[in-house]
Amino acid sequence: MTITIRTAAALLASVALAGCNLAPDYARPHGAIPATLPQGGPYPAAPTDAPDVSKIGWKTFFTDPKLRDVIALGLENNRDLRLAAANVLQARAQYKVQRADQLPTVNANGSAYYANALGASTSGAGGVGGVGTGTGTGTGTGTGATTTSSSNLEFYSANVGISSFELDLWGRLRNLSQAALQQYFATEEAQRSTRISLISEIASAYLTLASDQELLAVSEETLKSFDQSLQLTRAQFRIGTQSELVVRQAETNYEAAANDIATRRALIAQDRNALDLLVGTTTPASLLPGTLGTVDRTLSVIPGNVESTVLLRRPDVLQAEHQLIAQNANIGAARAAMFPTISLTTSFGTVSSALTGLFGNNTQSWSIAPGATLPIFDFGRRKGNLELARAQELGAVATYEKTLQTAFREVADALATRGTIDAQLGARTRRAEAAQVGARLSDARYRAGVDSFLTTLDAQRTSYSARQDLVTTRLARATNLVTVYRVLGGGLN
Repeated sequence: MTITIRTAAALLASVALAGCNLAPDYARPHGAIPATLPQGGPYPAAPTDAPDVSKIGWKTFFTDPKLRDVIALGLENNRDLRLAAANVLQARAQYKVQRADQLPTVNANGSAYYANALGASTSGAGGVGGVGTGTGTGTGTGTGATTTSSSNLEFYSANVGISSFELDLWGRLRNLSQAALQQYFATEEAQRSTRISLISEIASAYLTLASDQELLAVSEETLKSFDQSLQLTRAQFRIGTQSELVVRQAETNYEAAANDIATRRALIAQDRNALDLLVGTTTPASLLPGTLGTVDRTLSVIPGNVESTVLLRRPDVLQAEHQLIAQNANIGAARAAMFPTISLTTSFGTVSSALTGLFGNNTQSWSIAPGATLPIFDFGRRKGNLELARAQELGAVATYEKTLQTAFREVADALATRGTIDAQLGARTRRAEAAQVGARLSDARYRAGVDSFLTTLDAQRTSYSARQDLVTTRLARATNLVTVYRVLGGGLN
């Protein structure tokens, strides 16, 4: 009997493993983007020995110790990142549930049955008849008794078995498991993408806060200069050597700078709020930046790999591809549903009329009950599910290609800025220096009586605007380096 059960188990395993797979062969879509990233013109020429940006860890890329500490704090406390991690755990659990359907569920059970049965019996003696000669008759009489009795019945059983295990001959369960696995992989890539984006957003918020603090310092310094000019023009107006028009224009410059100071203070408060939200807790004052300055807080990298295949390693692209593979597997599951469902129920155990003899000799029992089900009329449900799976795959293909195209555009835009931002910064630096010199010369000429004060006011406004533009351009360069790093998939380690 044991040999029979082992043989049946081996046959069951071989049949289940020998099933076919009706999912289409997966092929990654091609042709959505050019083979190489843009080159020439505004795009930077990468040196041949340039490092692969996607392989540089964020702790290496960001050179400012305070910024690194803020990023580490955000990776520990950010709620979006925690949500992404929870999604990964959910997808992994769902995959485990789906994978378990491919294997039989073995159940053990025992039962006891007790009953009382009633029985009846009859007993008695017959009479003796008369005798005679010739012909004659005789009669006799007798009496009898009927009695009832009862007996107790006991029935015990214990068995181990498989209930309604589906033989995956057509790969339906395997494809559903594959789809769940790919969704799990997709959520892992989504978590990586969230992590990279968070690092980039924290760095950008940190740099923006530093930029606004520097702009506030510029406005406060300029306000002092404008206040001196305003006091001078008012004094001259009182003694009649200056017109009211000049005084009003000096007041205009002063109030504009005062307004900028109030605006910058509000922006700085908002910048800190935005940084705290990204970090997930209050950022310690000791980690907050000062002014932006001219020192780079990141490596000034130029990507060395200009092949567009680098984009295939981006987490969001990998996420879209895993979702596409999952939809491909769903087609296989929908196709398999068109074929009969074959299930198997088996049990092996013991049966006895006495509990003490339940596991004795000659008490074994077993059963094997295969079954097959094929819906004849389902009013197009299975066909509709197959069409739905195919349509969802078409949508997944479009999503994958759009994700890849978006990644290409982001990289191209970042590289275009990277290739021209140094020239912009150089021009803005020279303009700010020239404007500052011009403002000093104009003030000296005014005090010497060569130029009118209107010329000095205009020079002061020009210098103020040029200094603001310079700080804004420095911020653009700093955030562009972060963007190049992010869009090329760096930042995990």
